[in-house]
Amino acid sequence: MEKKKVATPLVCHGHSRPVVDLFYSPITPDGFFLISASKDSHPMLRNGETGDWIGTFEGHKGAVWSSCLDNNALRAASASADFSAKLWDALTGDVLHSFEHKHIVRACAFSQDTKFLITGGFEKILRVFDLNRLDAPPTEIDKSPGSIRTLTWLHGDQTILSSCTDIGGVRLWDVRSGKIVQTLETKSPVTSAEVSQDGRYITTAEGSTVKFWDANHFGLVKSYDMPCNIESASLEPKSGNKFVAGGEDMWVRLFDFHTGEEIGCNKGHHGPVHCVRFAPTGESYASGSEDGTIRIWQTGPVNPEENSESKPKQSVDEVTRKIEGFHINKEGKTAEKPSDA
Repeated sequence: MEKKKVATPLVCHGHSRPVVDLFYSPITPDGFFLISASKDSHPMLRNGETGDWIGTFEGHKGAVWSSCLDNNALRAASASADFSAKLWDALTGDVLHSFEHKHIVRACAFSQDTKFLITGGFEKILRVFDLNRLDAPPTEIDKSPGSIRTLTWLHGDQTILSSCTDIGGVRLWDVRSGKIVQTLETKSPVTSAEVSQDGRYITTAEGSTVKFWDANHFGLVKSYDMPCNIESASLEPKSGNKFVAGGEDMWVRLFDFHTGEEIGCNKGHHGPVHCVRFAPTGESYASGSEDGTIRIWQTGPVNPEENSESKPKQSVDEVTRKIEGFHINKEGKTAEKPSDA
């Protein structure tokens, strides 16, 4: 099969150290947004469609391992090696609250109703913070069997998925009982776990394997061996007919979901790929690398009949409004500063 030719990516500079996590917001009235976590301790917010820099969140004193946005892209959260997780105002860049921990925090995630934030890390404890009562102590869920690597919500905030740094498997925790109710067995530690936009599949990356699990019955649907050790994988959110994976060989590969056949190979990173995520439109996907860059690769319209004239675009005013409200970092890490900064 002839491999699909891939256009030159949008290259997003700004981070001074490796990019270790990427997260897209859902589509909002102002468009959709991309937040990145980096070992340089400064999460960055970008326009998810163009990759244009919007602002930098300043306040962490250690590597940031995970970052995310709530469903409206109004608040951000980050998990850091400085023993804290922070809640941010995504419009101004202000810290709304800092949740102190006793060890490195590796993962964080907003609940779908945006009322709660979960965190996990080296303490092997899942904590659920009530965002309507920021000073209240968190609910602590039974100790994880290993250091927590990834966290995400499932089933309308009734279930939490977690994976560990040092042992295999994805554990499903019942939020009400605080107990593990199911384990998706894997041979190697799971470095990436994603719930598909339609809630049907759980996508995991472990070792040199990408697996797709039924998110309701938890059976294994598909398992594909990759050309190298893979650190992250993401399923296309609209049609679900392709997925992207990236890992140690520095390439970002696109595969057919139904057959596992490679249909595209993107070269350009100068270091291992730590994270890949599809945009909520399915028309592009982003990759973050050891080389400190984010690259946004175009897949084209999901429906070939769609064109730029029929697709609603963000207005300049909408983007400007988002940018102007954001605190710009003092170091001026990007040339695209608002004129009034």
